Amino acid sequence: MYAIIQTGGKQYRVEKGDVIDIELIEPSEDGKIEFKDVLFLNTGDAAKVGSPYLPKCAVFGELLNKVKGPKVVAFKYKRRKNIRRKVGHRQKYSQVKITEIVG
Repeated sequence: MYAIIQTGGKQYRVEKGDVIDIELIEPSEDGKIEFKDVLFLNTGDAAKVGSPYLPKCAVFGELLNKVKGPKVVAFKYKRRKNIRRKVGHRQKYSQVKITEIVG
C-alpha cells in the first residue's frame, strides 16, 4: 500500500516505514504529524485518485529529527567593475517516519 501526499508545495510517494525529508513543519504536542492532502492511494488491489484530494484519507507520521540540507552558494560578479556578491543558503528540513496510511 502506498500513497502520494502533498506538503510544502511538493508531492511525495510514501509507504509505511518510509523516512522522508519535508519542509520544516511543527508537530502536535505528542510528536505526531497528520497529512490530510492525499492525492492518490493504492491499496494493492484498487487505486483511488482524488480530485484534487481524497476525502477520509490520511497519512500519519512521527517527527524523527530536524536536519539541515547541503549548503548552496550563489556567487555573482561583474568583471572589471569590482562588483562581487556571495550569498549562502542552507535549507532546514524535518525528517518524518511514516507510521500509518488510512484510507
